[in-house]
Amino acid sequence: MHKDSIPATQPAAHPGGAASPAALKMDAHWMPFTANRQFKAAPRLLAKAAGMHYWTPEGRQVLDGAAGLWCVNAGHARPRIVKAIAEQAQEMDYAPPFNMGHPKSFELAERLVELTPAALNKVFFTNSGSEAVETALKMAIGYHRARGEGSRTRLIGRERGYHGVNFGGISVGGIVGNRKTFGPLVPGVDHLRHTHDLARNAYSRGVPEHGADLADDLERMVALHDASTIAAVIVEPVAGSTGVLLPPKGYLQRLRAICDKYGILLIFDEVITGFGRLGSPFAATHFGVTPDLMCVAKGITNGCVPMGAVFATQAIHDAFMTGPEHLIEFPHGYTYSAHPLACAAALGTLDTYAEEELLTRAAKMAPVFENALHSLKGVPNVIDIRNIGLVGGIELQPIAGDPGKRAFNVFLECWERGVFIRTTGDTIALSPPLIVEESHIDQIVSTIADVLKKHA
Repeated sequence: MHKDSIPATQPAAHPGGAASPAALKMDAHWMPFTANRQFKAAPRLLAKAAGMHYWTPEGRQVLDGAAGLWCVNAGHARPRIVKAIAEQAQEMDYAPPFNMGHPKSFELAERLVELTPAALNKVFFTNSGSEAVETALKMAIGYHRARGEGSRTRLIGRERGYHGVNFGGISVGGIVGNRKTFGPLVPGVDHLRHTHDLARNAYSRGVPEHGADLADDLERMVALHDASTIAAVIVEPVAGSTGVLLPPKGYLQRLRAICDKYGILLIFDEVITGFGRLGSPFAATHFGVTPDLMCVAKGITNGCVPMGAVFATQAIHDAFMTGPEHLIEFPHGYTYSAHPLACAAALGTLDTYAEEELLTRAAKMAPVFENALHSLKGVPNVIDIRNIGLVGGIELQPIAGDPGKRAFNVFLECWERGVFIRTTGDTIALSPPLIVEESHIDQIVSTIADVLKKHA
């Protein structure tokens, strides 16, 4: 047990002086990705966190089965990270990132590339996964133009993909609910088919057997658009926010080979899979497939301070390093790129990961997690179970005419029973902090089972 992550005593009611739900005014805050009217009618407030748990303002303990939002990989309120942030805030609160720098950003970049596949040796810092995706897409198009192939502007995403919420991200993304509201989006985008095959791969343990041939969709795109127009393909190695969709055996390797064949860049969106979620530092290391660009966020700072990054190859970086040396080579960046507090948080996070071997701990806990999840087979309304490392998906039979409601009802009742889970559509998505113990897994899964049986 990671003793420094567990509070000595349960916090008192209204920890940290937090207001009770009844006393809190909520009208002004328009909440993100939230059923705002439902939430404000019955608020679910969090006021304190430590280790594997949250506490409500009233002092009720809630087990975190989702690592916050796929991001708190080392557990909550870890001392080394908290200390790093506090000390940095006292030393220097902000440093401009354009034509200036500060030591921790360079230190962090060097530490990060020690974890990535060797070819990914350049780091560009952003503030989120959405920004990392936008950055990678621009890098891909700019790279081809710098090499004299300016016709390569087309981007290929995948159905049921999630790549954040900026215009580029939702354009290459494939979640209809995120796309339909916002018009035609970025032009020149096409999509591969998704890899979810319930008929052939239901209840797979780990990566499914069937579907490597779905990578051949890229050959179809080349035949339709011609390779000379395609800049990059972007995929999540494991699609998280669309319901934990795993790559079939050989799929990523096949996609890599086709990209190489036609000179197309391969981008991995590892915002969820990065930093130990699969039992290896990254999905790229787990599957043995190196992309040309790799997007990360979330676990880079353990969710403590917003940060994202794009890893690039030397060749992509060097393609931009031309022209007069006093001119900006890549006209892109953010006011808060490599923010000092974010860099401090990331360094503290990397230290915590290293000291407790958390980047590989998911491999140790994966068999326990897998067996617990698959014990739900046969429970009412469970139609599929998917797992890899410490990420799992439990797909439920939708309520006829009311998609998403069954899983949302499970989410609400698990919350009332002291377990926080995440749902997407009618899939329960689990991604507990990497410090999770067998007792926590048992509590999460048994709570879900009880709720499903109650509402059978």
